[in-house]
Amino acid sequence: MKNILVLTGSPRELGNSALLANAFMEGAKENGHRVKVFETAFHPIAPCKACDKCWSGGKPCVFKDGFTDLAPLLEQAEILVFATPLYWFSMSAQIKSAIDKLYAYMKPEAKNKLKIEACVLLASAEGCEKDGDYDGLKATYKSIIDYLNLKDLGMILAGHIGQKGAILQSEYLKAAKDLGRSIKG
Repeated sequence: MKNILVLTGSPRELGNSALLANAFMEGAKENGHRVKVFETAFHPIAPCKACDKCWSGGKPCVFKDGFTDLAPLLEQAEILVFATPLYWFSMSAQIKSAIDKLYAYMKPEAKNKLKIEACVLLASAEGCEKDGDYDGLKATYKSIIDYLNLKDLGMILAGHIGQKGAILQSEYLKAAKDLGRSIKG
């Protein structure tokens, strides 16, 4: 079974993207996977300061913020899931700050290497994919998985989901649960 880490990026408790993540996690747990969640909005991670002091204090980042707690979870993960609301055609700033700090693991002096082999994208928005609203997010996601040489296990882009809780009346939660169930051990 796989170690799955779900990074959520919504500042709304039980917002639509968080509910999408919960459905995915339920399906993955039913399939026997070990699943952990890290809510980036509730464990604030400061933006990377480009100080280039990664690992100089024995940890990926010399600054103490939410990434201090996230780093060990990243190091255990085999599958990484991004669950974010769509903000200005991309992911939320909260989740982006976590992704930016992955830079430390790309450095030759990284003391620990990531074991992540695959990735999933879950997103929700008032807009929709057919109108091109998700194009920026999809391009960013593809660039991340290409750069990290990860396998894409799927995307759920929940469109026309604006009001908090709107996803509850959609087919997207079932799709997320099914995607979680489809992850192979």
